[in-house]
Amino acid sequence: MAAPKDKEKFALWLYPETLEKVKELYKEDDCISKSEFIEKAIRFYVGFLTAEDKSNFLPNMFLSNMRGIVAESDTRISRMLFKMSVEMAMMMNLLAFEYQVDPDVLERLRGECVKEVQRLNGSFSFENAVEWQS
Repeated sequence: MAAPKDKEKFALWLYPETLEKVKELYKEDDCISKSEFIEKAIRFYVGFLTAEDKSNFLPNMFLSNMRGIVAESDTRISRMLFKMSVEMAMMMNLLAFEYQVDPDVLERLRGECVKEVQRLNGSFSFENAVEWQS
């Protein structure tokens, strides 16, 4: 950090409520003066604006909470996908047993289904299948 003699003095216009916050907080941040507090705040903000990874500037408690929420959500989604996969596997095995589908027909159906699901942007329903088959 530059010595006081290397610093430049200039006029700074602040709203009264902003100046009050500076007066309240500069000592809590172990700053010797309000100028040091303002300089630190500016350096922090400039660092934030120029950082590639802005997560370095988020409070750790906020990041920790967000990670917990995401992990919990990920766990719930994974469990639901697993349950759906089991149910789907059961249904497919019952259908395969009952109808003895020809492998060539199955391969063509898979290709057509991929196209249809892409066309519908993943929101394929049983009603879509009934309409498509008729």
